[in-house]
Amino acid sequence: MRSSISLGRIGGVQVGLNVSVLVIVVILVVGLAYGRFPAVFPGRSPVEYLLAGLTSAVLFLGSLLAHELAHAVTARRHGIEVAHITLWLLGGVAELRGQPRTPGADLRIAAVGPVTSLLAGVLFGAMAVLLSAMTGTSLPAGVFLYLAGVNVLLAVFNLIPAAPLDGGRVLRAALWARWRDRARAAIAAARAGRVFGYVLIALGFLQVVTGLGFEGLWLVLIGLFLVNAATAEEQQTRLGTLLYGLRVGDVMSARPVVAHPGQTVAELIDQVVMHRRLSTYPLVDDDGVFTGLVTLNRIRRVPPQDRAAKRLSDIACPPDEVPRSGPDEPLTDLLGRMGGCTDGRAVVLDGSGHLIGLLTPTDISRVVATAGLRGAGHTLHRERHNA
Repeated sequence: MRSSISLGRIGGVQVGLNVSVLVIVVILVVGLAYGRFPAVFPGRSPVEYLLAGLTSAVLFLGSLLAHELAHAVTARRHGIEVAHITLWLLGGVAELRGQPRTPGADLRIAAVGPVTSLLAGVLFGAMAVLLSAMTGTSLPAGVFLYLAGVNVLLAVFNLIPAAPLDGGRVLRAALWARWRDRARAAIAAARAGRVFGYVLIALGFLQVVTGLGFEGLWLVLIGLFLVNAATAEEQQTRLGTLLYGLRVGDVMSARPVVAHPGQTVAELIDQVVMHRRLSTYPLVDDDGVFTGLVTLNRIRRVPPQDRAAKRLSDIACPPDEVPRSGPDEPLTDLLGRMGGCTDGRAVVLDGSGHLIGLLTPTDISRVVATAGLRGAGHTLHRERHNA
């Protein structure tokens, strides 16, 4: 999930908003300012209702951020790097670079999110009670009462034992501790998540077709998300099992063909692209420093009339946005970071930051296709070339 709006770093973790968050804000503000609050607290001005709705939406997003930050902070305490946190249409995502090493660590990282939401609910509830005692039944107290209820609901929903919900992670940790097999536990939790997703879809359709309300469409949307996310998680677990024990250096394409950032797009096409079966071109300056990554997709976006003047540095994926690794990093740890503007590519750098290899989807596909052919004590042999 890509961030569209950066909020900077909080606790050392990059935080951003996906543009779909605007949908949440609009739905909450409209639903609260023109529905719930006027019905429960009549007699206020439209401006008061609108401010109450905006306040509720902002504090709700803050609650989601606190939930994800709790995951991130706990993960970092267990030695897991956190790439970034993104808030989006259906909540938030904390992207972890790595996996918990023990069932206990897995349990703590998963459980801290719902616990944080529950504590937020208690805090908002206490503020609602305090305001009610001071002012009687009031709109500000209603704002905090709403936030208390929605945070408790968020905590309870997330504890449902179905991946990718936090409860699914808790289930995975419990099964991992019992079976001593993390992959088997992760697959079981993912399947539970898929079943739960289908149940939500069925309930949503039933609610719509029986005339109980179009709110059932939300259940369908959440159910579809859970089914897709759980399926992807199961596939990723199976892939990780196939690739277990492999290092990035075992799979990468060594000595990739590079280009200079000052080269024009037309020069690269004429001199390299039309003569080599390559789709990825790392950029390296005169000092051998990696400066960005160009793919065929980025080249195609340049209009033909601009290619003679446009330099590769102008169209490259910036170096700080390119997934990077060392040759000794476990391959499974890198896979989760291979996204974004690089179209699923990553660069491999040595200790001094110089480019020594490239990892592409073709490299991954090749090693997956030959996984069943590798035996104990055998060395992996491949053709080395850019994909």
